[in-house]
Amino acid sequence: MQTIAIAGVGLIGGSFGLATRKAGFTGTILGVSSARTIGKAMKRGAIDRGVSLPEAAGNADLIFLSQPISIILETLATLKGMVRPGAIVTDAGSTKAAICKAAEPLPFVGGHPMAGKEVSGIEAAEADLFRGRPWVFTSEPPAPLRELVASFGARILVMKAEEHDRMVAWSSHLPQLVSTALAGAVHHHAPDAVAVAGPGLRDMTRLAASPWDIWRDIIATNHDNVYAALDAYIARLDSLRVGLDAEFERASHFNKELRKQQ
Repeated sequence: MQTIAIAGVGLIGGSFGLATRKAGFTGTILGVSSARTIGKAMKRGAIDRGVSLPEAAGNADLIFLSQPISIILETLATLKGMVRPGAIVTDAGSTKAAICKAAEPLPFVGGHPMAGKEVSGIEAAEADLFRGRPWVFTSEPPAPLRELVASFGARILVMKAEEHDRMVAWSSHLPQLVSTALAGAVHHHAPDAVAVAGPGLRDMTRLAASPWDIWRDIIATNHDNVYAALDAYIARLDSLRVGLDAEFERASHFNKELRKQQ
């Protein structure tokens, strides 16, 4: 690969650019984003210059879409007929089924790096953001893409789009909703409790800082899985009234198993 284009040079896109440079890529990295973001991304070294989407599509060997899901869907529609022969298109969208369907018949491999922060923007980008984190592809990625992502230190997983969406509803989307609901409950019913809050409340509500404009698209494109997980969680909360001791035991076991995977 000689040229990489990043559409959406924020937290994930900027980190992709920084990680690419850290891995030793000496080619050109193009950015498609707002003029203000392009300037910041160039200053940080995440990209070499800003271009239009048609210019990126006509020159890049790899196009990485790291925009909000609704914008990724729009970009995929625009890209059809623009992508140069032999190029690879991939993305970082948090849901996969709707995106993969919209990408047909582009040379597309759905992707999702399981990394991020509760804040967004190029200012928060890090070259090591993906190190040690899972990076899901919806089909076997072409060798250049696999090798690039592996050079970031990410753990590559391959699974069908539908299976990805079911799993992340539990591992990512439900934790966000739980954190949001907890923050909302304390704010509404006992805002004065913040005066005596320890690290537990701070840790549990960290995700509540995540912006709605990102999560609106995620929930809209994974609605059935998200609400199935939410319903099951609500039922589990109800069960605490009669089985608190057993629930603590199960939770402690899960906690240990989860941390073995991190």
